[in-house]
Amino acid sequence: MQTVEIYTSPLCGFCHAAKRLLNQKGISFSEIDLAQHPDKRAEMLSRARGSHTVPQIFIGDTHVGGCDDLYGLERSGKLDPMLAG
Repeated sequence: MQTVEIYTSPLCGFCHAAKRLLNQKGISFSEIDLAQHPDKRAEMLSRARGSHTVPQIFIGDTHVGGCDDLYGLERSGKLDPMLAG
C-alpha cells in the first residue's frame, strides 16, 4: 500500500471531502494541517509544483492534485490500483 499525504486547512470543505473519501475506503493517511504548521506551505508549493490551494494530495511520490482530482480517480477506477502501488 502506498503512503498517502494530504495538505489541508481546517475550514476547507474540499479537504474534509477528500479525507472523507479516504476514510470511507479505509485508507490511512498523513495530514499536514497548514494552519498548525504554516512552515510546511513552502514544502507543499514545491512538491505540488506551485499549486497553492488545499487540499494537495500525494500518493507515494505522485502528486494527485486536489479533491476533484481524487474523486476523478475514484470514478474512473484508477484510485485503488494507484493506492496498491
